[in-house]
Amino acid sequence: MMNSFLQTIALLEMAITSAMIIIWGLQKISQKEFPFAVKAVLLLALANLFFWPLGMSLELPLAAYVRGVTGDLSIVSTLLLWSSLLPGNKSAPISFKFGIALIALGFYPFALGFGMIDPYAWGYGSIAFFIAVLIFAVICGVANWSKGVWIVGFAIIAWGVHWHESMNLWDYLLDPFLAIWAIYGLCSAILHKRKEKARAGYLFRPG
Repeated sequence: MMNSFLQTIALLEMAITSAMIIIWGLQKISQKEFPFAVKAVLLLALANLFFWPLGMSLELPLAAYVRGVTGDLSIVSTLLLWSSLLPGNKSAPISFKFGIALIALGFYPFALGFGMIDPYAWGYGSIAFFIAVLIFAVICGVANWSKGVWIVGFAIIAWGVHWHESMNLWDYLLDPFLAIWAIYGLCSAILHKRKEKARAGYLFRPG
């Protein structure tokens, strides 16, 4: 009974996430901000499309097939995506992206077996790792990004109540898509600053 409930919640979460990604893509194509009411209607329609079986050649809801390919996204990724479509949302600071990129570049090689250390095992209840996560949340607060504090806090709570099937804290904090987003955002910011410097040097060069 409990497992069935968790499966339903996971499908609902993936249906909403899939709908959010489509809405985000539509906004990027149109290059303008949709009114919140329009986003709400689109979210409701698309989430239902992904959540309920279509009854044609598909035996499962679309969300189940998406989840089968991607797995459960981390709570951090999910909340970042969901909050990105809220009115007045501010993008994550570059320092947060830098932190995620640095952690991912250090985590995945060792987690995949390159070296004697297995950081993934820390997620099964290591007090030191838990304290490090709390410190990361505090740093978000010191950097004046309160949303980051709430996101990390919700990820810890979700892990504590076993919101997803995994019992490893890493799976609630980090996933490959979040790592790619952080690295891409960091590289884009660096390239943007270089272009600004090059443009400024061109405008103010002698003669």
